Amino acid sequence: MKRKFWSLVSLALVLALLLSACGPKATPAPKSIKIAILGPLTGANATFGASNRDGALMAFEEWNAKGGVLGMQIEWVLGDSQCDPKAGADAAKKAIDEDKVKYICGAVCSSESIPISQYANEKHVVQVSGTSTNPKVTVDDAGKVKPFTFRVCFIDPFQGLVMAKFALNNLKAKTAAVVLDVGNDYIKGLAEFFKQAFEAGGGKVVVWESFVKEDTDFSAILAKVKDANPDVFFIPAYYDKVNLIGAQAKQKGIKAALLGGDGWDSADLDRTAADGGYFSNHYSPEDTRPMVVDFVARYKAKYGTVPDALAALGYDAALAILNGIKAAGVDDPDKVAKAIETVKFEGVSGMITFDPLHNPIKSAAILHVTGGAVKFEASVAP
Repeated sequence: MKRKFWSLVSLALVLALLLSACGPKATPAPKSIKIAILGPLTGANATFGASNRDGALMAFEEWNAKGGVLGMQIEWVLGDSQCDPKAGADAAKKAIDEDKVKYICGAVCSSESIPISQYANEKHVVQVSGTSTNPKVTVDDAGKVKPFTFRVCFIDPFQGLVMAKFALNNLKAKTAAVVLDVGNDYIKGLAEFFKQAFEAGGGKVVVWESFVKEDTDFSAILAKVKDANPDVFFIPAYYDKVNLIGAQAKQKGIKAALLGGDGWDSADLDRTAADGGYFSNHYSPEDTRPMVVDFVARYKAKYGTVPDALAALGYDAALAILNGIKAAGVDDPDKVAKAIETVKFEGVSGMITFDPLHNPIKSAAILHVTGGAVKFEASVAP
């Protein structure tokens, strides 16, 4: 009886081993960290989105080549937010709800990053924008910080202050004209902060005119600018509108020095239309800091072009996320968000730490459009 029992047991073991050998083998799913890159990939501001994407991808690929983060490889998904509030919100919902991302690198324009931040914070998803400068990206209407949203660019008040001080101190301007797209949070905010700082410094804004996104003929506005004859003409718009306004201003014989913000920074900026103008930016490829020199060389080798500020900030936004995950020691957005608040790292745009409102503390660059080139003019510390 015992012999029969053990024979049955042996047979069962043999059958189990055979089934195990012949059946499908379960393999553990490879561990990875998925990050969404959101930005305008189509539309008028597509070059912004392409630079943001390329900078972020380069950071992810470099970290993957060195083993990833916390021993996990980085995966990414792309979303086209079109510099549009609704498209941005839709892209964020798809990335979070369908692609199951815990981290967002982007978006680019403030008008899209604000609704994205609202949904990301509701879902406890970490968001780091490289280029969205409006204060409302990281704080709500009550002025309370959004715990999961950060940026690596300076904000509009600082950018407006920088250009106002530059106009007053470096260009000795007494009067200014300002035009703005009232439907765009970035442009409107930058214009308002410039006006506030310029007039606080003793200057006077003699023309304050608005336009809408669809406008292409600015002759009525420019007639008022010509009549006022200001010392400087502040155009805090994106490069596509700067190309139109700058060219039409020159046709009308307007002599005021053109001024702008980081929205000018694009390979598609018409340097003839913007000639003689100055704009604030987050970095200059002419910077001799070793990290900048290395970044520019690697980017040129990979993409065949000199990286603009959008690329540098996309890279830095990716670094903020990766360094935050590394500092947290765990793939947990709640802990990563807390870690980013205290992390310090060197980015292409400077040594970055964050203030209580999740804005970076770093310097700004003033660039000069002259002779068909964009030259580094000055560095302004906060």
